[in-house]
Amino acid sequence: MTRVRLVALGGIVAVCFALVVVYVLQVRHAGDVSAAAAPTVATVPMATVLAGPHLVFRNAALGSDYGKLAAVTLGDPGGARALGTVSCERVYATRDAGVCVTASGGIAPTYAVSSLGADLAPTSSAPLAGLPSRARMSVDGRLVSTTTFISGHSYAASSFSTATVIRVAGRALPNLETWTTYLPDGQRLVAANRNFWGVTFGADDDTFYATAASGETTWLVRGSIKDRTMRALRTDAECPSLSPDGRHVAYKKRLGNPTPGVWRLASLDLTTGAETLLAETRNVDDQVEWRDDSSLLYALPRSGTEATTSDVWQVPSDGSGTPSVLVPFASSPAVVTAASSATRS
Repeated sequence: MTRVRLVALGGIVAVCFALVVVYVLQVRHAGDVSAAAAPTVATVPMATVLAGPHLVFRNAALGSDYGKLAAVTLGDPGGARALGTVSCERVYATRDAGVCVTASGGIAPTYAVSSLGADLAPTSSAPLAGLPSRARMSVDGRLVSTTTFISGHSYAASSFSTATVIRVAGRALPNLETWTTYLPDGQRLVAANRNFWGVTFGADDDTFYATAASGETTWLVRGSIKDRTMRALRTDAECPSLSPDGRHVAYKKRLGNPTPGVWRLASLDLTTGAETLLAETRNVDDQVEWRDDSSLLYALPRSGTEATTSDVWQVPSDGSGTPSVLVPFASSPAVVTAASSATRS
């Protein structure tokens, strides 16, 4: 009986080994195919791009540089790009600093948030819990926010849990779930299933906007870092982004659509309360970035055999115009309107 069991065990081991070999060969073949199909992207030195207004993003061109931090000049966003040394799941940058959410491979991936210098090279790193989703910085680079999925992997899921943390000069504050949040009627949001995500910062290093959610309801909230409080402004607004002049907030709306994960971009005038739907009618699941006070940037994945890559699109913020591609093979855009301090004498 023992010999029979050993023979059977040996057979199982042999089958498992064969499956592993087949899997490795398939992965290697897929990598070879991706590399062969990878587009040719012209590159330039990073210092050349950082010497003037530029756009930092995650490179989505298939090949060995897929996922790397990248940058292009705003004067020629579809032209040659500079590639950094670090790979990012999400990236953001200002004139003097940057942030890159990284992932390590393996059966149990680990994540970290890396601080970047003015030259977009890593300077330090801290562990990050959960699957990366959003990352933002204040204009001066002093404040950094990250959102990760602790459970689930999409805002379209029926059940998920997030952790959103703001760091001040590198020091992590408590998860936003522990802060005091007031609903439109003045009552506190105390539901156990409350979640927060998609922070965007004001210029005063205190005010911020974010998404709060409980059950099927989401709110646009305005927060104060000093007071550790948030107040709901309106419902059905997710992943906000504050305009450079601080007068508008853009976000994605579900528009009462019962289908989870279907959103439409909109812009809110913070003075008048008027909301404008943008000309982009496709589903956009991204935290948009303002190119300037009148236009917005966002990433859209391609379809079919190119579903693993994406492009950065642009659209006017007043509801006019037609969406167009700004940077092909890119995602997670961040606009830097001045030269990096690393390139200034």
